[in-house]
Amino acid sequence: MDKQNVVIIGSGLGGLVCGAILAREGYSVCILERNKQIGGTLQTYARNKIIFDSGVHYVGGLGKGQNLNRLFTFLGIMDKVNIRQMDVDMVDGVMFRGDPKIYRYAQGYDRFIQNMVEDFPDEEIAIRKYCDRIKAVCERFPMYNLRMGSYLEQEGMLDIDVQTFIESITSNKKLQHVLMGTNLLYAGVPYKTPFYVHALIINSYIESSWRFVDGGSQIARLLAREITTRGGIIKRHVHITRLVEENGMLQFAESSSGERFYGNLFISNVHPAKTIEMTESSLIKKVFRNRMKNLENSISMFYVSIVLKKNKIEYRNSNLYCYGEENPWCIIEYTPENWPNGFALFYSASSKTQVYAEGITLMGYMRYEEVKKWEKTFNTVTEESGRGEEYENFKKEKAEKLFAFAEQWVPGLKEAIEQYYVATPLTLRDYVGTNDGSLYGFVKDYRDPMRTFISTRTKIPNLFLTGQNINLHGVLGVTVSAVITCSEILGREYILNKIEHAQA
Repeated sequence: MDKQNVVIIGSGLGGLVCGAILAREGYSVCILERNKQIGGTLQTYARNKIIFDSGVHYVGGLGKGQNLNRLFTFLGIMDKVNIRQMDVDMVDGVMFRGDPKIYRYAQGYDRFIQNMVEDFPDEEIAIRKYCDRIKAVCERFPMYNLRMGSYLEQEGMLDIDVQTFIESITSNKKLQHVLMGTNLLYAGVPYKTPFYVHALIINSYIESSWRFVDGGSQIARLLAREITTRGGIIKRHVHITRLVEENGMLQFAESSSGERFYGNLFISNVHPAKTIEMTESSLIKKVFRNRMKNLENSISMFYVSIVLKKNKIEYRNSNLYCYGEENPWCIIEYTPENWPNGFALFYSASSKTQVYAEGITLMGYMRYEEVKKWEKTFNTVTEESGRGEEYENFKKEKAEKLFAFAEQWVPGLKEAIEQYYVATPLTLRDYVGTNDGSLYGFVKDYRDPMRTFISTRTKIPNLFLTGQNINLHGVLGVTVSAVITCSEILGREYILNKIEHAQA
């Protein structure tokens, strides 16, 4: 194969955004994807003609002038995406067993505060402190705001965890639990997850929240079009197993079939630990390899995609986060006896109807250890291999437990199910490419924030990293991470000016 300017391993959102940016700058781009479908967690799948998202169920910051809107405009896709703004009065509803009230997360800080004060009239000062702190933290992250700035701005923003901060502003336990009620968005761990992670994610959803109508895979398709119309190549069914350095530079990426892809620059959208594992170079020191290998990954998920019988459950333009105990941390600290102890519910946004729901997804935490006995199996659309009857029984048993638990908040759910389909941590591992199905990358710890800050640059001058482990997960976080990666190639000021000029 001819030598490319840029070879990108992995067609997740980070790889596609990097490819689109560099293709627009005249680079010849080649993206290599192991699976049939591109997009990583943007992938969708259809069951009974109902489209389900694999990972991106809603997104924040797409309002005019907001950061993701600005990025999508720069990438040339903002005017092409099919999106629906979610209920401005309740994007997310948080509920606890034994309490019939729905606590509403609204769009817009004024409305968010108004809703919270209605539910907690004696806590207005605390609620305003919470919102002010979120905005102050977000302002101190320059690239999150697509502006020039120094890492030093973040000093003082990294050294407190979300639990401690929220406890510091109010002694009202119910308010504390409500403000932490959407922690499935970042796999929060009590007294460990930094407040800045919570702030950067929650801020974008408060600013504005949207669903991708008929699935988030449209983002992958639109970015792929931006790449291929500029001469870029996207090759599917290419499983890269080696990255080989010679004479101080990465020379080629080699696939499992022995095919070699040569380039001047290489960008890996694969998990950093896996990238380093397959990189053959003495420039990557053993201490760094061990650091990457030993970093803790966030917990995985158990998904059930449900095809609903017609006209059984009304469509909601909101999400639900429901917990078996008043403390939302209970969901990550589940035991085999009380699993799932909590879940998130997302409605599939269809272009056909907004009256009744066609499909919903239930999502709860699941540790990789629960499916580890089947880890030597691999099963995707293009590499089908059953995991056996025991595994199928495991999925069925867990799904039935989840349905019984969810019935407390969604009466009639089981009776409304036409069919359902299950994804476990192994499904995520096989389709997304993490070793243990981790959904949100490395676990961040406020006590050692620098440990999980991974540079886009490596010790090999022409090998760069991108993806959710570089900056932040989610559509916004990964897109910003890709901009950071490309700024190492194009220059930060240059690329930020391009983003600014695109708004005109």
